Amino acid sequence: MGALGLPSVQDACMGTGSFPDGFMWGTASSSTQIEGAAPRSDWAAWEAAGRAPRSGDGNGFATRYAEDFRQWAGLGLTHHRLSLEWARLEPRPGVHDPGAVEHYREVLRAARDAGVDVWVCLHHFTLPGWFADDEGGFTDARARGYFWPRHVDWVAETFGDLVSGWKPVNEPVAYAFGGWMAGEIPPGRSDFPAFAEALEATLLANHEAWRLLRSGDQPTCTVVNLSPVYPAWPSGDERERAPAESNARLFDDVIWSSWMRALRDGVLAVPGRPEREVEDMAGSFDLIGFSYYNALAVHADLSTGPYPADARVGPLGYAPWAEGLGEVLRRLHEELPRRPLVVAECGLGTPAAADDDEWRATYLDECLAVTREAVADGVDVRGFFHWTAVDNYEWTHGYDVAFGLVGRDRTPKGSAEVARRWATGT
Repeated sequence: MGALGLPSVQDACMGTGSFPDGFMWGTASSSTQIEGAAPRSDWAAWEAAGRAPRSGDGNGFATRYAEDFRQWAGLGLTHHRLSLEWARLEPRPGVHDPGAVEHYREVLRAARDAGVDVWVCLHHFTLPGWFADDEGGFTDARARGYFWPRHVDWVAETFGDLVSGWKPVNEPVAYAFGGWMAGEIPPGRSDFPAFAEALEATLLANHEAWRLLRSGDQPTCTVVNLSPVYPAWPSGDERERAPAESNARLFDDVIWSSWMRALRDGVLAVPGRPEREVEDMAGSFDLIGFSYYNALAVHADLSTGPYPADARVGPLGYAPWAEGLGEVLRRLHEELPRRPLVVAECGLGTPAAADDDEWRATYLDECLAVTREAVADGVDVRGFFHWTAVDNYEWTHGYDVAFGLVGRDRTPKGSAEVARRWATGT
């Protein structure tokens, strides 16, 4: 038996047949991380201001995409989520770059030729500078109501014939938190009311994209970042218990209830904002997709820490914990009954200078075993997308953190073999 009492790699791969027919085995990425920042994006400006390391050409995907798709398909990973970078496609308002259009069509054609189904993301943390800065981004009602729908419609018309599915906005909570609370991504603020406004606006933008894409032939899927949340008072002082529990409920409301009540009840309930009913939000999206990386311990002073407290912590400051993935799957199954689920991201980052791929391989095996157990218990899970296929740029950490099954030189790691055995059942 492996760690946490879960099966070893060999034992787990023996039973992969318990996944349903048509289960989606895949990987996920974003344009900035694999192609580098688009010159007219807000992230390029962020790098130029010294707020993040230079992304360069990412991991070279822009020229190696055909090779990459063939490699992933050979591993049995026949689904991939990528973002079509808005700032490349429309570097100035109303002006589309024909070279970027043809490049992305070539990328999508290469995926189809390799037998890889592509799920397209329209926004993965980065925006055209003109939209984010000049027009106010998603938080501006006019920009969100005019420029964003125009872009969604145009992308669907331009690329829809080569797309297998849509995952419109990546991780609304993480995007709003990173930009308006943590200050780690544009616009770099730390203001709770502004964060709440940005979260509401991003959730509305995601919903608007669904409205426009739902009439097509391709399914739509959310990508919400989820963590089980636990109150903690490491000092052992019982006086800290009540505020820790209250703070944990706040975190839970932000991470879970803000979007889940909307999809279940049609009520957008963002902490710090008035609740609002949104027409046709209940029941929206064909698949409930989510990213899972860790659980959170929340303290009396609103700070967070790793959970479990004694778990091994990675370079991003959190503790990968496979059992937490099972908790997420079961909670979604209970609170959104009869909704099919997709693990849209799951992975482990390790220091790139001494990439501990054995840890990644073990963790991937454990997470897939947990997913298989949930399926056996009746949870309707339709797919598992590993983050990521090839080591890439990791935002403010640059190239110091590795998440890939494959190195930037395209050498497969041991974790790639774990993924292959699960995906192919051999």
